[in-house]
Amino acid sequence: MATRRQRQVTQRRLHESIIDLIAVMNQPHRDEILIAEAGIQLDRALFQLIVGIHRFAPIGVVELADRAGRDHTTVSRQVAKLAELGLVERRPSAEDRRVKEALLTEEGRRVIDALDAARGRLSQPVFEQWSDRDLLELERLMRRFVDDLVGKSAAEKAADGR
Repeated sequence: MATRRQRQVTQRRLHESIIDLIAVMNQPHRDEILIAEAGIQLDRALFQLIVGIHRFAPIGVVELADRAGRDHTTVSRQVAKLAELGLVERRPSAEDRRVKEALLTEEGRRVIDALDAARGRLSQPVFEQWSDRDLLELERLMRRFVDDLVGKSAAEKAADGR
């Protein structure tokens, strides 16, 4: 059984690892490499949004902006650009007709499929030396961690009355 101090050190190291991961994932050249590997033409600013729309669709602009850490007016213009490109469609929300939700079109799904395939090719060397067990364990624990964070965030919002 770990001592309280050992748990604190481990949690600090975990937090540092997450910060390092975010820093690596936010490097602009990584998106450019992925876009090039996928063989698609897409502005890097739109890349994060189409991925977010795919993951959370249907999604309104305000929620998408919140998840992307961007201003909602900027995201609204960028989602409109994705719609102009035929990658996203907008429709009124079933829950609140004032909100327009974004979701992928067939062409948008083709772009996501190309990105997923490229991501697989690019990440394969990183995991090449990992055992299947290690990879499955990382996925299991990462999912558990994110689900617990999401649950805590939802509980905090409910307590704040938001």
